[in-house]
Amino acid sequence: MEAVQVRRRSRQVRVRDVLVGGQAPVAVQSMTKTDTRDVAATMDEIYRLHVAGCDIVRLAVPDMDAARALRDIRRQTQMAMVADIHFDYRLALAALEAGVDKLRLNPGNIGARHKVEEVVRAARERGVPIRIGVNAGSLEKDILDRSGRVPDALVESALRHVGILEDCGFSDIVISMKSSDVRTMIAAYEMIADRVDYPLHLGVTEAGPSFQGTIKSAVGIGYLLARGIGDTIRVSLTGDGGEEVKVGLEILYALGLREKRLEIVSCPSCGRCEIDLFTVVREAEKRLLGEDLPPMKVAIMGCVVNGPGESMEADVGLAGGNGLGILFRNGRIVRRVAEAEMIEALVEECRRFRDEARAS
Repeated sequence: MEAVQVRRRSRQVRVRDVLVGGQAPVAVQSMTKTDTRDVAATMDEIYRLHVAGCDIVRLAVPDMDAARALRDIRRQTQMAMVADIHFDYRLALAALEAGVDKLRLNPGNIGARHKVEEVVRAARERGVPIRIGVNAGSLEKDILDRSGRVPDALVESALRHVGILEDCGFSDIVISMKSSDVRTMIAAYEMIADRVDYPLHLGVTEAGPSFQGTIKSAVGIGYLLARGIGDTIRVSLTGDGGEEVKVGLEILYALGLREKRLEIVSCPSCGRCEIDLFTVVREAEKRLLGEDLPPMKVAIMGCVVNGPGESMEADVGLAGGNGLGILFRNGRIVRRVAEAEMIEALVEECRRFRDEARAS
């Protein structure tokens, strides 16, 4: 069985060197949480997001000082950058002049037609796409009064903004329709997926603190991706942006939409466990992440019930019990070691796997 249903067919846009839509890999986004006007702090966060695996970074542009700061930030990074614009079309023009690669802007919110046309003209000249970002918390009053915060309302709002850009002859568009309610978010994306072919940016907005937000995002984003819907994602957590990226990547790994360099399979432990499994897994993960390993699956199991079976399915496996550990390579028992030597032995076996893979 395939990990996900066939990907929805969507047109493709380019955000600097990142392709979004079509059959391009699902891109992971995050947003800086610094004051954009503080260039040094913002650059530090962009660097940390890049290291975490972020593909596209979005920056808030609340005023002209922030827009001007984008020019300095652009000079210091090659990462794909999105300017988050609300209400003032002049900020969009300044951001484009500064060299951003994408705008997040709702054309219905920036005023007269000539203002929209000016932004569209500048974006088209630079090959910069525009993301329409509909949020259940800020729907237009007429739509909200008529429908409330239901999926249909999000779709109506998104298509209204799309229509404005299309009337200006602009089709380099990405759409997001976010809600803090997972069911509303899912239903809205399912509706619009059948009505337009623009790439879709998935997210559960204001998902909450780390634990709650991770669960809500995994359910909402993961469900849609498993159905083949979605071209780029952003996990919204009240916390570190690097954690957003990590959660987003894990969602993609779980669905087989990206190849994970190191997958650790470990049991949750139970009363049958006869080793200090928590310490072994924690220390092994820390050690292995520091190694230059190829994509591989490592199993660390704590007892003889499922341990040998799971370990034999991994590239390298460790099944512990009664003060001993059994090491497996590609389904074969390699050796037995004392509990105190298990972590070092596991790391050594992973290195051998790496060296043999490179030599073959």
